[in-house]
Amino acid sequence: MALITQESIFFGLGSSCVCGLSIANRFVLASKRQTKTMKAVIQRVTQASVTVGEEQISSIGRGLCVLLGISVEDTQKDVDYMVRKILNLRLFEDENGRAWGKSVMDREYEVLCVSQFTLQCILKGNKPDYHAAMPAELAQPFYNNILEHMRTTYKPEMIKDGQFGAYMQVHIQNDGPVTIELVSPSAPTDPRQISKQEKQQQRKEKTRSKGPSESGRDRATPRSRAQDPNASSGADGDVSSEREP
Repeated sequence: MALITQESIFFGLGSSCVCGLSIANRFVLASKRQTKTMKAVIQRVTQASVTVGEEQISSIGRGLCVLLGISVEDTQKDVDYMVRKILNLRLFEDENGRAWGKSVMDREYEVLCVSQFTLQCILKGNKPDYHAAMPAELAQPFYNNILEHMRTTYKPEMIKDGQFGAYMQVHIQNDGPVTIELVSPSAPTDPRQISKQEKQQQRKEKTRSKGPSESGRDRATPRSRAQDPNASSGADGDVSSEREP
């Protein structure tokens, strides 16, 4: 679907440089315009395990099973984003049985992480193509860095792993079922957009270094929530009003 959408937009430009191309060549150009990002399929489980050959090498009880696909363009920013989201997604009930109230860290559940390059598949007709996936010799240390980041952020003993590069049997008992697809934010490729973001970041840093001005403090008169009848407390179960990590 994403490829067709991008292709439709690409054709809609009416550019003379592509009008003479065949449908196949246009499709390839549209595919190359895709931004490659890290992808994860996160499943809430009652139990999950990984077997290689006849040996079970890893298993967890209640928690999350994460299938992780690393792209050729991923950076440390993608790692930071994905680890933060995976460990803070509120996919579990709280102590009072309220759904979507607690994260895997809040409930002190386990995480089983399995590297899966096939998530970076791009279909060419009916044939899957995996050139968007990071090569194995680069992906393995990158993947190990993700695991280390998760263990440092959470608890080392609560993060389990498969066997990188092995032919694995992954047994997942999905709880719900609950399955979340997570994609790291794509970085801008337009130099003008990158320059704009850098300038915005510089302005933010200058503002932080100066601190709030005295005149700004005088003008800032916080309204009492009791005086504002339109203020929402978020106490009616609207979790979207709470600040996300």
